[in-house]
Amino acid sequence: MGSNLMRSLICTLCLLFPAAAAIGQGFETTAPVAVLMDAQSGTILFEKNAREPIPPASMTKIMTLYMVFERLKSGALTLDDEFTVSDDAWRRGGFRSGSSTMCLNPNERVRVEDLIRGVIVLSGNDAAITLAENISGSEAAFAQAMTKRAHELGLASVNFLNSTGWPAEGHVISGLDLARLARMSAQDFPEYYAYYGEKEFGWCKAAPSNRFNRNPLLSLVAGADGLKTGHTNEAGYGLVGSAVRDGKRRIVVISGLRSNRDRSRQSERLLRAAFREFDVKELFVPDAPIGKIDVFLGTQKTVSVGVKQTVQFGVFKPQIRDVKAEIIYQGPVSAPIEQGQKIAILRLTSPDRPPVEIDLFALESVAKKGFFSRVITGLVRFIQGSGKE
Repeated sequence: MGSNLMRSLICTLCLLFPAAAAIGQGFETTAPVAVLMDAQSGTILFEKNAREPIPPASMTKIMTLYMVFERLKSGALTLDDEFTVSDDAWRRGGFRSGSSTMCLNPNERVRVEDLIRGVIVLSGNDAAITLAENISGSEAAFAQAMTKRAHELGLASVNFLNSTGWPAEGHVISGLDLARLARMSAQDFPEYYAYYGEKEFGWCKAAPSNRFNRNPLLSLVAGADGLKTGHTNEAGYGLVGSAVRDGKRRIVVISGLRSNRDRSRQSERLLRAAFREFDVKELFVPDAPIGKIDVFLGTQKTVSVGVKQTVQFGVFKPQIRDVKAEIIYQGPVSAPIEQGQKIAILRLTSPDRPPVEIDLFALESVAKKGFFSRVITGLVRFIQGSGKE
């Protein structure tokens, strides 16, 4: 089966991917961690060191706000509800803390909507702690709830110890899960996501200049509308950003940059490239045969296999012809085989990308041969085998 089927699959991909004018080098970035994602499909266009947990700094606050938005959507909270600022929130996140702040004061009562803006635009640690304490009773309890909810959402790399992203040993999330979280934030809460695109929020009276959103993409890239920057000495400079063009949303994640300037340059370059240099290709659709695999002791010699969900794959346009596919299975597969039975794996590979594996299922049932047919098959295999040295 192997080589003939491999050639068949590769030829299928060749028909899908017409010859490019030139084959380019792989896509590169100086960012130590990077992800590009197509939001509509969730397809990864590019990744670099994206699966290892990293300290996210203030990009943590995307999850903090996800928790808030869920409560708003359910009706458990309203934008006009007022929360009280604790001494602890002021001490660790207020103006004198030296950290990113909304400039809140102890015992001040602040509307939830203003706290949301304070978290997004000003990256206020005091605002994040105030939300956490008033929702869960303590920031520690809120962080536990954040981690639990993240795991429920499929973000397995998450371990959050606070609501702000302040350095703490073991406070981590992968770049890939940050991209997934950004995608869910945009899709699940369209009525609240627009806050991420606000460029200015003039709340901080102690420092009037502290009113601008730190996200450089909002001014640098047309269609940019979110999400959040982050920086600590441990994490370096990072950003989760997104933009929409022609109805398509792309998401960028970078982390570990050495300076704010590097963050601006790399995030702009990557987000532009996500639209210009990458594409999402539909390779296979459900119930359509993509190949055949050998069957042992079946009423037919082969069985067709296919996928249960549409398979899309992110490609770097200059390397589009380098995408390869192969069917992998332990075979021949013994009959009987039931329609819908998982019997193989489709592996997609592209330069500088981890392989993507998709389950393949039998598109038809194959009965087992009768007794005498099985005896004859066994004798034939024995004779063929005995003739080999």
